[in-house]
Amino acid sequence: MVLKIVQAGEPVLRQRAREVTPEELSSPEVKSLIALMRDTMRDTPGVGLAAPQVGVGLRVVVVEDRPEYQAGLSAEELAARERKPVPFHVLINPRLVVEDPTPVEFHEGCLSVSGYTALVSRARGVRVEALDENGTPVSISARGWYARILQHEVDHLEGTLYVDRMETRSFSLLENHRRHWAGRSVAEVRKALGLPERQG
Repeated sequence: MVLKIVQAGEPVLRQRAREVTPEELSSPEVKSLIALMRDTMRDTPGVGLAAPQVGVGLRVVVVEDRPEYQAGLSAEELAARERKPVPFHVLINPRLVVEDPTPVEFHEGCLSVSGYTALVSRARGVRVEALDENGTPVSISARGWYARILQHEVDHLEGTLYVDRMETRSFSLLENHRRHWAGRSVAEVRKALGLPERQG
């Protein structure tokens, strides 16, 4: 069974999600939510999903970047994105700290803004402190694409969508992105859109 992914305009996507209590952490309801979120993310497919995206205002995130999701990218594109497979894991009540603030810009999409993409600048490296699905504390340091996924999902818990951070002139239908921008460097896209070169 998969859950419905709510779309931009639903109030839950614009509210700060609340922390999962210790009692809730071990409850059948939260365990079921995690399993359903995992199945929903894989069904879509996506690389991350936050509970508000399925209409639940709790600080729960699932992440997984499978090797097959990267199959369409060249070795150069993977290297530029610093993208490697990430095994499935759960983050409950995550707290994110920027470790490397170097801005990195790439096209980003969202399951809750279905059918669109835009250039979004994110920090290159972050650390996330959270609990896993068993309530065990975990600390994750991530760089590149994994760091981008974590920032995107934790943003959801704060009521923030990528459209709040995007380069507005780059906002595009996915179909048009594939036709015009896929395979082009960010610098080429910025130039074609009449945007200034990024510094740093």
